[in-house]
Amino acid sequence: MSLAILGITDRLNMAEADEAQTVHRIVEATKKAFALRDKHITDPRHIDIDVQNLLDAEHLSTLAAQIDDQQAAPWGTGRGPGDTVWMGVMDSSGLAVSFIQSIYHEFGSGVVLPGTGITWQNRGAAFSLQPGHLLALEPGKQPFHTLNPAAARLKDGRTMVYGSMGGDGQPQTQAAIFTRHVIQGQPLQQAVSAPRWLLGRTWGQSSDSLKLEARIAPETLAQLRLLGHEVELLPDFSEVVGHAGAIVRHNNGMLEGAFDPRSNGSAAGF
Repeated sequence: MSLAILGITDRLNMAEADEAQTVHRIVEATKKAFALRDKHITDPRHIDIDVQNLLDAEHLSTLAAQIDDQQAAPWGTGRGPGDTVWMGVMDSSGLAVSFIQSIYHEFGSGVVLPGTGITWQNRGAAFSLQPGHLLALEPGKQPFHTLNPAAARLKDGRTMVYGSMGGDGQPQTQAAIFTRHVIQGQPLQQAVSAPRWLLGRTWGQSSDSLKLEARIAPETLAQLRLLGHEVELLPDFSEVVGHAGAIVRHNNGMLEGAFDPRSNGSAAGF
């Protein structure tokens, strides 16, 4: 879904978008991408379409044309959060890894593999017990999950790995960082540290509003409300919007890293 969000926003002139337009367009693209996900994505052996067709240029253009710059579209519900960590690594040869690990809920399934201390993950919670449902529980079927570590090879030759924890927030945070740094030219650390948002639920809550960090510009907040977004404010540097990170390898071999001040992570070179 991260590719769908970026594919849609690629058609919306993000390079010249102000902060309110950037948030609005990415949020609206997120709604379109999540609708695709909820309609089609399940165990690959059970998908009845060619998933690559969801990223067809004509299809993405159609979705982009449906986004109204003057009005937020109705929004249903999200999948909710998980318990996840992202990590990116690059070495001097240019080998780059974007990695994500999740046990889904603080203690996963609550079951420990005897003799190991390893806690089993809880992704089976994503199954539905409704017969005929896209995510219906069946023998041998893989559960739905939100894990999507990101990596990009840019047209100018740079390589970028980036990502975040946060369930439904993962592709939203990825889109924010990629758009800010690659499309709008913000410095990497600024792109990670700048105020972010989450469309959907946070852990232990049922609200599916658009949640924004309170340090976002007042005029941006006012414009988003004017566009029809149901906005809630979060504390400054809230963990609700994820723990993001990124590494960029420049053409001269220089490595640049950024970490999220919302987390206890770091960017380090050895």
